[in-house]
Formats: sequence, C-alpha cells, structure tokens
Amino acid sequence: MSNRRRAGLLAAACSAGLMAGVLSAPISTARAETLADAIALAYQTNPTLQQQRASARITDEGVVQAKTGFRPTVGGELDVTGSNTNPAGAGATTKVSGSSATVSISQPLYTGGRASANLSAAEADVLSARENLRSVEQSVLVTVVQAYVDVRRDQERLRIAKENVAVLQRQLDESNARFDVGEITRTDVAQSQARLAAAKAGLSGAQAQLEVSRAAYAAVVGQTPSDLAPEPTLAGLLPAGVDQAFEAAQTTNPGVTSAKYNEEAAAARVAVAKAGYRPTVSARASLGYAADKRLGVGSQFDDYDRTIAGAITASVPIFTGGLTTSQVRAAAERENAARSATEGAKRTAIQQVSNAWSNLLASRAQLLSNEEQVRATRIAFEGVRQEQQVGLRTTLDVLNAQLELSNAELALVGARRDEYLASAVVLQAMGQLDVSKLSSTTTAYDPKASYNRVTHSVGWVPWEPVVQAIDKVGAPSTKPQGGSK
Repeated sequence: MSNRRRAGLLAAACSAGLMAGVLSAPISTARAETLADAIALAYQTNPTLQQQRASARITDEGVVQAKTGFRPTVGGELDVTGSNTNPAGAGATTKVSGSSATVSISQPLYTGGRASANLSAAEADVLSARENLRSVEQSVLVTVVQAYVDVRRDQERLRIAKENVAVLQRQLDESNARFDVGEITRTDVAQSQARLAAAKAGLSGAQAQLEVSRAAYAAVVGQTPSDLAPEPTLAGLLPAGVDQAFEAAQTTNPGVTSAKYNEEAAAARVAVAKAGYRPTVSARASLGYAADKRLGVGSQFDDYDRTIAGAITASVPIFTGGLTTSQVRAAAERENAARSATEGAKRTAIQQVSNAWSNLLASRAQLLSNEEQVRATRIAFEGVRQEQQVGLRTTLDVLNAQLELSNAELALVGARRDEYLASAVVLQAMGQLDVSKLSSTTTAYDPKASYNRVTHSVGWVPWEPVVQAIDKVGAPSTKPQGGSK
C-alpha cells in the first residue's frame, strides 16, 4: 500500500473520530442532584437565613415587652437587721434584731395612650421584620439558583473544552500523517500544534473555573455539588408582560412592604411621644409584715406588725422643660423620613423590575441567536472538513471552523445560564420568588409560629382587654399622616 493511500485512510479515520467527538455527548444513568434539592438544603442550613430568622424572633419579643404596659407587676422585699445597743465593756448588753417582708402589686390603669402606641409600633416592627426576612430569603434563593446554573455552565464548558482538545489532537495526528507523505507542509503541522496547545490551556482554565463555582455552590448550599440535573423552567411563574411585573412589585416586593410597615411604626411612635402630654393613672396595693425582737439581761419581748395598703395615683405633666415637645418633633421627623423611605422603596422596586425585565429580554434574544449560531457553525464545520478531504480547504480553514464551533457552543452555554438567572431575578424584583414555587417538597419557615409562642408564654390577666380599651380613650392616633409635619 502506498504512503499516499495509507495517509488517506488515516485521515478518513481521524475525520470520523473528529465528527463523533463533536456530535456525541456523555449519558449518565445515575440520579442527578436537582435544583429543588439544592434549594431545600440551603433553606434549612444557610447561615444567612438562620441569622435573619433569629433577628425576626428578636423583634417578636418587642410585642411581649409592649404588652407589659397593660399588665400588673408584682414585687417582694425582705429586710433582716441586727444591732448591739451597748458598746463593749459597758455592762449589760441588749441585742436588737428585726425583719420585715413586703409584697406589692402595681397595675397601670391609664397611660394616656403610651402603652397602646408602643404595642402598635412593636406589631408594625414585627411585620417589617418578616418582610426583611422574606427579602433575605429571596436573595439567598437567587444566590442558590446562580450557584447552581454556574456549576452547570462550567461543567458544560469543561466538557466542551475536553472535546475540543480531543478533536484538535486528532487533527494534529492527521496533519502529521499528511506531512509524512508530503501532502501538507510543516506550517500546517505547526498550526495544528498551536491550536492544540491553546485548547489545553483553555481546558485548564475551564477546570479552575469549575472548582471556583463548586466552592461558591458549597458556601451557599452547604454541600459540594455532584452531577446536577437540568434546571426546571421558570416560564410558568413569569408574568405575561412588564406591566404585570410593575403592579406586582408595588404590593409584593419585600422592600416596599417593609418600608410601609416602618412608616406605620414611626407613626405609632409619634403617638408615644404625644402621650407625654397626657395624664397617667395607676393602682398599687401592698401587704407588709414586720417583727422586732430584743434580748437583754432579764428581759425579752417581741413585737409583730402587719400592714395592708392601697393607693390610686394620678400623675399630670405640667412642665417638662421642653422635653416632650422636642420628643414629639423628633418622632414626627422620623415619620417623615420613613414616609420618604417608602417612596424611595417603590422607586427602587420599579427600577429593579425594569432592569431585570430588560436583562431577561436581552438574554432571551441572545439565547435564540446563539442557538442559531451553533446550528450554522456545526454545518459549516462539517462542510469544511469534507472540503478539506478533496483538497478544497486548508488545515487552517479546518482549525478556524473548529474554533468558531467551540466558541459558539461556549456562548450558547453561557446564554442559557444568563436567561435562567434573569428569570429568577425578575421574580425576585416582583417579590414572588418563593421557596414553595422552586421546591414544592420544602416546608416554608413560618415566623408566626415563633410569634405566637413568645406572645403567649408570659401569661395573661383577665382585665387586660379592659385596660387596653381604657388606654385608647383620648389617645393620639397611631395612623400614618400625610404631608410634612
């Protein structure tokens, strides 16, 4: 067999292997880790979420503390004393010892609305904290989605890089065979060697980038990713148009709703300050016991006293040196600041939706273009390979076609990742990126459970609703007021 025919057979074999490497893809039969699995694990273990949940539980305690303004307080006092009535060496010594015990109970009857306003402010703080928690939850979910699609993207990039190295290695083998029989020059071989070296460098970079993405995944999810399944579509969760997204953001964006509750809390604290102008009424009762015992030479006697006392005290502020007035002005300005923050939150939400929607449209268009680019470059590569076999194309033409195909595949992988992440960001901007929508098997954290537990743990007195009703008589309004104060 001649050298030329041997080289032709080798070239054909390399060409067949080349096309098989480009068109084939590995198939895995093992169960892959899903996005829902990653979200479920992160939702239970992510430290950022755990920290924010603890912060929300701290805010719940503010309601418990505010309710004490309607409840009685009970205190006890015990006093034991002893003394020696004569100095040392002065003759007979008389020792005097005494003890007393007092139990008192104090019940606020009217605070001028201060206790009611404090409770309203605390309840608004709780609602605001829940919205802040929801905001953090959505941020963590977006981070999980990003980490997931980043790993998926980089796994695909590594696969493409490996295939590229394999294809270029076969191309180099073919070039060496053709050079041996004199069909091509040393330049063609050098070009194949250079492209293979560049592909190997790209492979090293793809491996490093995958490890970086895997580390980011482990940091947010809590475990190293394995074989990741394709992410489920989010198309069914997205609105039909940007107008629906804007409307949803006005009512469900956690930044907007949190700001509204902060405004309500600030308005309630204006009422707290205004209550400083109003009188307060409280009742107090006490039961006391006292005993004296004297021990002397030839004498001993005991005295016991029991005391029961009660009082109703009314206090009216007459002059506070301008303190109350200053407190009211400061609280009113804090309400103005909270009102401005609400408007700012609305504008920020609109901007977030607008940016996210624009990115989604751009990523969708880019995805379609990249899909068409991959289809066209694959056909072009196949044609260039076939034309090379009949001498119509050079080795450099084949190398360039392979490079274009590899770059197109990499761009398509990146476009898929960008489109999916952009969809998640749109849902986040709307305030509708809920864990139940992404992982149906995950039980959502319920902040109301902690709230109910702590608000019922202290107990309750039968007359508490009556005291609350009395305290609201003539009390300042706790509703937010429009306009500048």
